[in-house]
Amino acid sequence: MTFAWLKRYMPRSLYGRAALILVLPVVTLQLVVTVIFVQRHFEGVTEQLTRSVRDEIRLITAQAGQGDRDAAMAAMTALAEPLDYRLAWKAPETSGDLRRWYDLSGLIVIRELRSGLETLDTISLPNDRDTLIYMRLPQGMLEMRFDREGVSASNPHQLILNMIIFSLIMTPIAFIYLRNQLRPITRLADAAEAFGRGRVVPYSPGGAVEVRAAGHAFLDMRARIERQIEQRTLMLSGVSHDLRTPLTRLKLGLSMLDEDEVADLQRDIRDMERMLDGFLDFVRGNAEAGEPEPVDPIALVAEVVENAQRAEKPVTLIVTEGQGEIALRPMAIRRAVENLIENAVRYGKTCEVSVLLTDKSLRIRIEDDGPGIAEDMRATAVRAFVRLDTSRNQSRAPGVGLGLAIATDIARAHGGVLRLGQSERLGGLQADIVIAR
Repeated sequence: MTFAWLKRYMPRSLYGRAALILVLPVVTLQLVVTVIFVQRHFEGVTEQLTRSVRDEIRLITAQAGQGDRDAAMAAMTALAEPLDYRLAWKAPETSGDLRRWYDLSGLIVIRELRSGLETLDTISLPNDRDTLIYMRLPQGMLEMRFDREGVSASNPHQLILNMIIFSLIMTPIAFIYLRNQLRPITRLADAAEAFGRGRVVPYSPGGAVEVRAAGHAFLDMRARIERQIEQRTLMLSGVSHDLRTPLTRLKLGLSMLDEDEVADLQRDIRDMERMLDGFLDFVRGNAEAGEPEPVDPIALVAEVVENAQRAEKPVTLIVTEGQGEIALRPMAIRRAVENLIENAVRYGKTCEVSVLLTDKSLRIRIEDDGPGIAEDMRATAVRAFVRLDTSRNQSRAPGVGLGLAIATDIARAHGGVLRLGQSERLGGLQADIVIAR
């Protein structure tokens, strides 16, 4: 678009944009009103007053005639004193007209005086009080001094001063009202952001009718999601519990038979139990369990790697940068990292883990030397119960299809994201958990 370049200069926050909407029209209106008022009022008044003074000056100087200086001064003074003009035979101190650069009405005074006074030599407007003009008469140079109020409107700055004062008074009042109107929107945004991170904060709708309607809609949506999660957890937990009972009976029955005859059956039962555990972990909502607490992420990941190494998994913690704590759910992050490590060692022979903690974000990276995941299949790979057997090594035990899904849910519950890519170091899959601080 033509004005797309303006976006980079626009405020990002709602307060900033609302303030711009409030201030910009007010300032524009004041400028337009000021210009129009100055042009129509001050300029018009100054023109009328200057023309009257010009006629008076023409009448006074006409009294000089062709006599000597004393007679000419006496004749002019008789008419000038009642009109508050002070006369003297005096040459100008400057060779040209004198005016302060910000004296806009002085331009009009000089223009009107010069348009009708043929013998005018110089005009001097040194201040707001005095006006001096110098006339070339047969007797010499005549200085005529009179008050500035006679040719221009008095106190022309009062309009601008009043506008500034009242703007300074009304702008804070408008900002207070604006803040009260925007506060319910920010509270709604905070509640929605907290719910997206897996926390339920107290919230009651307020503000304008439209904001209240959006608030009630958010509360209804949050309640439906919570009910759905609870019902799903209860249902699948019950299913898992019910399936464990016949599996236990099968294990007991098989334990009484010859091990060589039932080895395959026992392996199938272990696979079924592992799948049930994965389903139960997924539906219990481990990503949302517990409240965030200050955690040292480097120490947490190092402990997970150490546990994996004790289980004889080819895992190495290669890089840790940064220090400090970040608000995390330690059990959830532990499970996410364990799932990603489990995927890495299942499909590859080497797994490397690194942690980067900066002032703005936390990044936990797990890389392997397996076949990886094609770029067009990565969005599908993070869905629940999806197994990409065609692109991953099938020589190992097949997964349930929940490892990446659980890690994705945990990252989202922390306000972060799980990113999949190709490892530059090992050539396999690279999984990054990125969480903003």
